Amino acid sequence: MQNIRHLSFTQIENYFSAINEKSFRAKQVYEWLWQKHAHSFDDMTNLSKELRSKLSEAFSLPALKIDTTQYSTDGTIKSRFATVEGFKVEGVLIPTEDRKTACVSSQIGCSLSCKFCATGYIERKRNLNFDEIYDEVVLINKQSEKMYEKKLSNIVFMGMGEPLLNYNNVLKAIEKISAEDGLGMSPRRITVSTAGIAKQIIKLGDDNVRFKLALSLHAANDYKRNEIMPINEANNIKALIDALNYFYKKTENEITFEYILFKNFNDSQKDAEELVKIYRQVPADLINIIEYNPIDNFRFTKPDEATTEQFMSYLEKHRVNTRLRRSRGKDIDAACGQLANKDRF
Repeated sequence: MQNIRHLSFTQIENYFSAINEKSFRAKQVYEWLWQKHAHSFDDMTNLSKELRSKLSEAFSLPALKIDTTQYSTDGTIKSRFATVEGFKVEGVLIPTEDRKTACVSSQIGCSLSCKFCATGYIERKRNLNFDEIYDEVVLINKQSEKMYEKKLSNIVFMGMGEPLLNYNNVLKAIEKISAEDGLGMSPRRITVSTAGIAKQIIKLGDDNVRFKLALSLHAANDYKRNEIMPINEANNIKALIDALNYFYKKTENEITFEYILFKNFNDSQKDAEELVKIYRQVPADLINIIEYNPIDNFRFTKPDEATTEQFMSYLEKHRVNTRLRRSRGKDIDAACGQLANKDRF
């Protein structure tokens, strides 16, 4: 049975025409699907019971549901969502005084095996469909409105999975999220984070996307990056620099580097020097220095405050726009790199 949310508005119009229903029914249904967020045909209360029954016989309407929720002492909320067939995937609401950010997932598990990321130790089951990604945002937005009386201000694709390995669904989800007949959110408030797939970054440029791009760098030379991010062996730093420059030339969209500090691995002055060299080769707006959040199976720890401050100071001294991103939701395994579908809810 076909998922009705995978039909275009014109296809829904054609369906109603085929069953001799008035064309305005298509607009009603489309609004229920994308603006009123109906998760069943019974929710569509301005349709007759007979028509709702016809729709349920002709189409399916699978949707993500919240399986369990955890609340951090710092206000962060982590939700585990369940797909219609029972797969689990996590998303996070990160509240600050001036922002309410949804961190969403794009895949169930991940195939990239980054050593510092808990999701990398989970087998990838499948990609999330664009309507499932849309559901994540809708459900997290409802949490934001309920808990903080504010809508989401930002969305980051920094949850489970590699967004550029689910390219079409991620772009279609963002299209729906930013559409006037969807959530109406500006794509400038959406950031897609990638571990670094050069040809897909180039494709983003060719597709003239309007959202921001973040590269998870985490090491400033190929030797170290190969050690913690196997994807680098096929997408080395030079290839990524070239791809990012192409992306910026095509879109002029904001580019950010993400860099997790690991004690005695990538936190020395030499590492900082190499990072500055990369920064100067790309029109990047910012380097986010991220606190490492411990996970099982990974040998590294985070450096002490003095080392972190020295690293930051070196970057600032060399006119690098940088920011230290403090971890949120560590007590519920909701911080960067910790999403793993653990049964700790």
